[in-house]
Order: sequence, then structure tokens, then C-alpha cells
Amino acid sequence: MKHGFIRVAAATPDVKVADPQFNRTEICALIRAGIERKAKLMVFPELSLTAYTCGDLFGQDALLSGARRELKEILKETEGSDLLAFIGMPWERGGKLYNSAVAVQNGRILGVVPKTNLPNYAEFYERRYFEPGNEVPVMVSWEGQRFPMGTNILFACEEMPGFIVAAEICEDAWVPCPPSIRHTAAGATVIVNCSASDETTGKDIYRRSLITGHSASLVCGYVYANAGDGESTQDLVFGGQNLITENGTCLAESKRFANDTIFADLDLERLNNERRRLSTYPVRDDSAYFTVGFHITEEEYDLERPIDPMPFVPTDEGQRNRRCEEILSIQAMGLKKRLSHTGCIHAVLGISGGLDSTLALLVTVRAFDMLKIPRNQIHAVTMPCFGTTDRTYQNACLMTKKLGAELTEIDIKEAVTIHFRDIGHDSGNHDVTYENAQARERTQILMDLANRLNGMVVGTGDMSELALGWATYNGDHMSMYGVNASVPKTLVRHLVRYYADTCGEEELKTVLLDVLDTPVSPELLPPKEGEIAQKTEDLVGPYELHDFFLYQILRYGYRPAKVYRLAKAAFGGEYDGETILKWLKVFYRRFFSQQFKRSCLPDGPKVGSVAVSPRGDLRMPSDASSRLWLEELEGLS
Repeated sequence: MKHGFIRVAAATPDVKVADPQFNRTEICALIRAGIERKAKLMVFPELSLTAYTCGDLFGQDALLSGARRELKEILKETEGSDLLAFIGMPWERGGKLYNSAVAVQNGRILGVVPKTNLPNYAEFYERRYFEPGNEVPVMVSWEGQRFPMGTNILFACEEMPGFIVAAEICEDAWVPCPPSIRHTAAGATVIVNCSASDETTGKDIYRRSLITGHSASLVCGYVYANAGDGESTQDLVFGGQNLITENGTCLAESKRFANDTIFADLDLERLNNERRRLSTYPVRDDSAYFTVGFHITEEEYDLERPIDPMPFVPTDEGQRNRRCEEILSIQAMGLKKRLSHTGCIHAVLGISGGLDSTLALLVTVRAFDMLKIPRNQIHAVTMPCFGTTDRTYQNACLMTKKLGAELTEIDIKEAVTIHFRDIGHDSGNHDVTYENAQARERTQILMDLANRLNGMVVGTGDMSELALGWATYNGDHMSMYGVNASVPKTLVRHLVRYYADTCGEEELKTVLLDVLDTPVSPELLPPKEGEIAQKTEDLVGPYELHDFFLYQILRYGYRPAKVYRLAKAAFGGEYDGETILKWLKVFYRRFFSQQFKRSCLPDGPKVGSVAVSPRGDLRMPSDASSRLWLEELEGLS
């Protein structure tokens, strides 16, 4: 529960139709298992205490009294536990029967939520047995307890203000205006659904899409428990497809046609931060709701949720390829518009044989093809200097040739040496002046060449470098349009690989793959025995870590200790805690101190949910202090 995580479960018990005693024993066994797994919320299917498919037996007093009797046993089972469980059962009030979810915890009933929308079409006949539920809660008494009954009930945790639960039942989620809409507008962060949705061909896909979509549009966690094996198969089959989703992401899903319990840790901080960020999310109004408080005990545990170490890169190959094609199109469309608006029919970019300039060239080629401008009006300029190696030089030249662009070579050693003389710098001193003079000389050449050609300088720097400030101010930091400005380094690799795999030219593919295999380097220091001497990730840290930090910090606003915890979970088999902490501190120090470079970025297209443009996603003071963030990391291990 630390850092806003809460463990939840969706359970499908084995049931026997119209046998509450058997069903209770199965439910209690799953409750015990949930308590052992440290779950704080567990959801059971619709009418699971009796089974959903009882038909006209719902009119029998024996069944109804048997269900109430077994509910008492369930209450006994929960005594001494802080697990909040929602049990599906028929509930009688005022001479009418209601299809209900009964919320129980620590031996008490906290509330009864009746189903609002009763299907009476196709295979469903619920209006034959049940009444639609009342929205406005009323107080009811049973076995010496008093509790609210109605759909507008919020179950609010006293220890975690962001943990607020509301319930709907099966069909409620399938109607045009589900109760969960008003529940979340009233403050609910977690929706539970006790369901009995039968199986027909393709229905599982629609069901998953529906529940995942609800969690996305409502910015909530959604715990969906479905009836399964054991229900009557007289006319229907129930597959027990349980789902736990969070803000559009499916965290856990059970196998169909096998009764199972799934667990996942919802991130309530993520949900609350997202609602706070979205200016269109409604202001909380719980005036029409009855709030029931409940208590939980904080416990430590390893996280039980998928944590993607590469949040910018889809793990599924098909989805990754679609994403790559989409991003390349966004980048190219952005450049296309800028070229056509300015009337430029020439583009100039520095080509180093590294990843970023390679991607920029590939995007520029695509934009020129869209505009039907000959590729030879793309001027790829290679500018060898003190740190250039034969490998990157040859790759730059061959790649440019294979893509049909115009290659220009301008050796800048003499110009930089004269510059050192002019400013009184010892060329044997390989300090920041030595490095940045080369970067600025290259940018000057590109800008002046673009002026001469009436063209545009296309920027090559990526978002990871901008986040760390790993760019020379007014050097590679500057361009006339930065096509890679919102593409992180981990994604740059996949974009280049995707192009290599789909270009259809074997020689071009070979050189692109070699670029991918080349260590990331600005090549500003002299090579050692012909090999790159300056490897970026040795100096500022692994880009896969920095991209992970960047995503968690900017996308979700997580505090440093939580970013560290997530990183340890994501990279546990690859980096130890000490290494992760070291580079996280570096990230925060550089991210804050280098904001001035991001405050004056050239234009460039946003391609994902995270960007650092001062005109778009990141309006951050250039002189903000990092003290709070770094202090939180002290003492962590």
C-alpha cells in the first residue's frame, strides 16, 4: 500500500446452482486465499452465493433464507480481517427482490448495492425476478446491523484518501450511461463489478474492450468478476473471464472456461495524478452519495503488477511495428508542413553515422517523398573532426548514398584549431570547450549552408538528450525544425530497426544495422586505437534507465522514492539498487539544471504522451531547485 498501491482481486468460485451452503464454502476459501495474498479488495460474481442461473427458484423462500444464513457464515469468516469483499446475492427489501452486491468487511455489512439495469432481452429474464435498484440509499436493518442500501454509495478508506470504491453489477456496465460514470464523478477511484456474462463467440473481446475502455474514460481502476463453471448449462455457458484494468491498461485477466482468482496492484496515485492533470475531468461532487468509511492496515509487499522497463516501446512486435510506422509518419508530416509553409525545397542536416542523425535523415527522406521533391535536394553533411572514427564516417557516407541524398564532406579540424587559437584555448586540453567548439562549428556550417541553399536545417537531437541536457547550447541543441525532439533514445533504436527491416534494400539494411550496433557517442574526443573513446552511457548513465525515469516523472508526476521502487522492480535482474539510485540522482540533477536548454527549443512534432517542449507539455522554470527531489533519495537503498 506504500506509494499508493492497493492489492485487489477478482475471484470466480466453483458453484452449485441453488446451493448456498456449497457456494459459501467456496467463497470463504477464496477469501482466506485473498487475505493470505494481502489483498484489500476482493470481488465475486453476480449472485454467486446462490448461482446466477436459479431461474424461478429465486421465488422460493428456502433459497432466499438459505442465502441469508450463509451470508452470516461469510461475515464470521471475515472477522479480524481488513479485506473488503463484494458478494453477489439476492437481497429482499419491502416485499421486493434485488440483485445485489453486498459489501462486507471484518464481520460487518458495510452496504448493499442493488443492480440498476435489469436485462430482459434475448437469454436474460431478470425483470421476472428482480426490481431495479434505488439510487438514493436508504438505511436497512438486518441481524442487529444497520447499513445503507442503494446504488449511490461510496466506500471510502480512512487510511488512504485516494481509495474510494463504488459498485455496479453486470449489465450496468453495458448500458449507454453506466452508474460508474456518476460514481467516478462523485470521487470513486475503483469500480467493482459483480457480473454473470455468458459466453458467445467473440464476446470476450468485446467484454475486455468494454471494461478496459471504461477504466480509461473514467480514469479509474476496474475490478470485474465474472460467473464461470458451475452455473447451469441448460441454455448458457459462463466462462469466468475476470479482468482488472487501470486507466485503459489491462493489469490481469483470467483464462476463460477455468474458474480462477486474479490479483493485481492498482496504482491509486497514478489515477489521482491523472485526474488532477486533466482539466476536463469533472470536479468531484458527492452530494448525492452516502459515504461509508472503512479501515485497512498498511502492509509491505512486492508489487504484483506488470512494470514495463521500456514504457516508450510496445513489447508486442506487431504493435511495435505499427507504432514505429505511425511515429515516422508523424515526424515526416511535421517536417512536410514546415517545408511547404516556408517554401523550402532543400534540407540540410549533419550526418554522423550515429542513431539520431540516421533517424533524422530517414524522416527527411520520407517528407521529401511526400512532397515529391527529389531526394538529392537533401544535403547530408558529414563534418569529421578530432573524434570521428572510420566506422561512423563510412556508415554516414554509405547511408546517404543509398538513400539518394546529396553528400557533402567538410572537414572542420582546421577551422576548430583556428578557433582555439583565436580564443586562446590549448588544443591539448580536452575539456568542455574542446568538445563544444566542435559542436558549435558544425551547427554554424549547417546554418550558413542552409542560408546559401535557401534551405532548412533539420535537427537531430532526441528527447532523452534534451531531458539530460546532453546537447551543446547553440550547437546541436539548435536547428530550424527538430524532428526527433519528442522521441526518446530507446525508441530511436526501434524506429531505425523498423526502417531497416522494411526498407527492402539489403545494403541499406546492413548499414542501418551497423549504426544500431555502434556505441552511442558524440565523438568529440580523439579515438583510442581507431575505436570510439567517448561513450555517452558511460558518462551520463544507461538511456534505458533515464527513459524509464523520464516517463514516470513527467507522465505520472511520481515522487523520487516511488520512481526508484518502480525502477528496481522493472530492472531487478539487470541493475542493482545502488546503480539505479546513482543514475536516478544524476537524472534529477541534470533534469533541473539543464532546463534552460529546453526553454528555447526549436519547433518539433510531439509523437507520444511525454514531451519536453516549452510550448507544449513542460512549462518549467529554468532556475527551479532540485533540493526536495534529491533529499528524498538520500537514505534509500
